[in-house]
Amino acid sequence: MNKPGFQPSLKGRALRLLSQREHSRVELERKLAPHEEVPGELAKALDELQARDFINDGRTIESVVHRRAGKLGATRVKQELAAKGLTGEAVAQALAVLKDTELSRAQEVWRKKFGSPSPDPQTRAKHMRFLLTRGFSAEVVRQVVQGVDEED
Repeated sequence: MNKPGFQPSLKGRALRLLSQREHSRVELERKLAPHEEVPGELAKALDELQARDFINDGRTIESVVHRRAGKLGATRVKQELAAKGLTGEAVAQALAVLKDTELSRAQEVWRKKFGSPSPDPQTRAKHMRFLLTRGFSAEVVRQVVQGVDEED
């Protein structure tokens, strides 16, 4: 499709990445830095895209939370947001909402993977490790695996 020797501009590369999914500015800087030929060119292109609202950290946070919250706990979602260079009040608000629903999300992940409780301590420990690696808090994991919520 591209002519031999054709190199898309930094802005073109950024738009192609943004057309696939939301990216934070930090992510775009990391991905596009190797392609920058003139110092300052990348910052200028990203400033222009940000001014036109192609780069929007709020949308990026919403996108990550929407895609990952069904499978991951708040801790893992927070790590993914931090890896994308996203911090601050908007991230804190999104994580607060996730923590409110963490128990029900953990129960759903557990049900899909295991289906029913196990009387065997080794199997319960395996269930707990699974949920912990998914980023759910230890208290939520304990409640889900021990079935505390279903005894009420």
